[in-house]
Amino acid sequence: MNRKMWTEQEIESLRRLYPDHSAEVVGKVLGRKPGSVHQKARSLGIEKSEAFNQSDRSGRIQRGRQNPAMVATQFKPGITPWNKGVHWVAGGRSAETRFQKGQMSGAAQHNYVPIGSFRINADGHLEQKVTDDPALVPARRWTPVYRLVWERENGPIPEGFIVVFRPGMRTAVLEQITTDRLECISRAENARRNHPRNTHPELARLVQLKGAITRQVNRINREAKA
Repeated sequence: MNRKMWTEQEIESLRRLYPDHSAEVVGKVLGRKPGSVHQKARSLGIEKSEAFNQSDRSGRIQRGRQNPAMVATQFKPGITPWNKGVHWVAGGRSAETRFQKGQMSGAAQHNYVPIGSFRINADGHLEQKVTDDPALVPARRWTPVYRLVWERENGPIPEGFIVVFRPGMRTAVLEQITTDRLECISRAENARRNHPRNTHPELARLVQLKGAITRQVNRINREAKA
């Protein structure tokens, strides 16, 4: 059986008509069966409009208003639900098996470590667990030790500043993380220090070369489009 291929004109009409008309109406216009209309619309990602879904033309609305079994079980305006204000409590031994606040199981219980524990993060910094606050994602429950050491001696870090190790003094050994190895600098200063031209001269030259190539490519593309 040969299928009737959809033409570009039919697809254009489908996009225009389907959102606000039933498949039966669209099918009559295009000379196709409603099932074929639905199938093509789904394949193209064409959906019904909100106005259509809320109107009497929608099959869902019509069934809800016309089907006696559905009408009989619908809530009527002014009716108070039988369970309004009722607090349901499970019986039997359910109280013995409920999860209690703060209770853990599975991987969370297996991987749990107490507050005060230490770990090395992905950047090689020593971190200490400072809270079990469930509102924080696990990674936010840990703080770098060098930050804790600085704040213990100097107070909160000012906004726009960060604490870093002095050049060549970075360490992940707890006893060696002392304030004389640390300094508080602005984020702008940190960005300047980590700029390629300051970290590696050859890398800086390559970054400049890459920028020059990119500018030339963009110029050629603009000229080609002109």
